[in-house]
Amino acid sequence: MSAVALAQAIGHRFADPSLLKTALTHRSFGSPNNERLEFLGDGLLNCVVAAALYRRFPAMPEGDLSRQRANLVRQDALHGLALKLKVGEYLRLGEGELKSGGAQRPSILADALEALFGAIYLDAGFEAVDAVINRLYQPLFEALTPGEVKKDAKTCLQEWLQGRKKALPKYHLLEATGAAHEQRFEVACEIENPPLRTIGHGTSRRIAEQVAADNALKVLKA
Repeated sequence: MSAVALAQAIGHRFADPSLLKTALTHRSFGSPNNERLEFLGDGLLNCVVAAALYRRFPAMPEGDLSRQRANLVRQDALHGLALKLKVGEYLRLGEGELKSGGAQRPSILADALEALFGAIYLDAGFEAVDAVINRLYQPLFEALTPGEVKKDAKTCLQEWLQGRKKALPKYHLLEATGAAHEQRFEVACEIENPPLRTIGHGTSRRIAEQVAADNALKVLKA
């Protein structure tokens, strides 16, 4: 499919189409690929989202702003936006990634969207990428409620332990099974004091760690 349709969906017309092409090229396909653009886009996304939150919530303290930003720029949020834009249909992937379902893998889609942000910046400057990110993120911004910052389980567990002057938990990957596009991960969360070991499962290592941390919290609070 022509990547021009994707550019139209994003709301940016590329003066240099090669930047769009590179942003959609995974390293498995060859070089140049989108890894450097993803690095650039990641920094731009953090900056734009931070500025948007700063303007939208003038009374929100720094800690809450940081947590809101972390929730908005994490892989899950990017993956959701990439799915709506159908980014996977325009990716250039190597044969192995194509066969293993790489076009639907959350990490690849999230990285590609960040690479697109980097490409837009190089193509038309900061104002252009600022406008695109704010437009794409508008529904997510509108869904935010001041004073209701949802902390993830790992953060809550860390704060619970720190508040009692105890050592932080350690996470260990126990097993990863299944094909690349439908993997299942098993992770252990281990705490020294009190001695505790809980297990979490999920479709990514991050999710499995969160589940293991949540299980540990339930035991500790019980």
